[in-house]
Amino acid sequence: MIDEEPAGRAEIRFENPSRTLPDITRRTFGRRVAWSGMGALGCVAGLTGGLAKPTVAAHHESIPLPTALLERSPFVYISPLLANGAESTCHAEVWYAWLDGSVIVTVASDRWKAGALAQGLHRARIWVGDYGRWKSWLGRPDEAFKDAPHFDARAEKVEGPKHVERLLTAYEAKYPDEIANWRNIMRSGNADGSRMMIRYTPVPG
Repeated sequence: MIDEEPAGRAEIRFENPSRTLPDITRRTFGRRVAWSGMGALGCVAGLTGGLAKPTVAAHHESIPLPTALLERSPFVYISPLLANGAESTCHAEVWYAWLDGSVIVTVASDRWKAGALAQGLHRARIWVGDYGRWKSWLGRPDEAFKDAPHFDARAEKVEGPKHVERLLTAYEAKYPDEIANWRNIMRSGNADGSRMMIRYTPVPG
């Protein structure tokens, strides 16, 4: 499903500003990421979280970034934008790190996020939070994540062992119970080209 671009910019305001992301136990988080490929399987999974639902008001200034959520959320949902500005059909949730004001991910090179860059599509839309699997067990899209704070970003490929190791260090702290299953896959994949690191830098809406 492709949504039309909103007519104006928006400012995100939370109904309960004091509410933060729910604490995630190791058992609960393990169940969530068991169904997520952290980008390796492209359009993947997660389970429902409990973010406060934002309200959106028309605004003509830049959209404020949801920085606090970017620092804590276990997932972001990313949709590469097509040449006409429309969202792609894939909105998969993925592991990420918030580094130097950008969202950093590593994905398999045969997946759409990497393919979009190869086709010269350098813009993406990103939603922040844990709103559950973006697709049901039957493959039907679940767009609950579109209630999440979001922003547009410029995508670019990131290369080099030092960048990979920095991302893995961030993942070690953020996903301590799961990274052991992915560390070597991510390290070797970025070395041999079967995986790609992508930096998404926020841009004005």
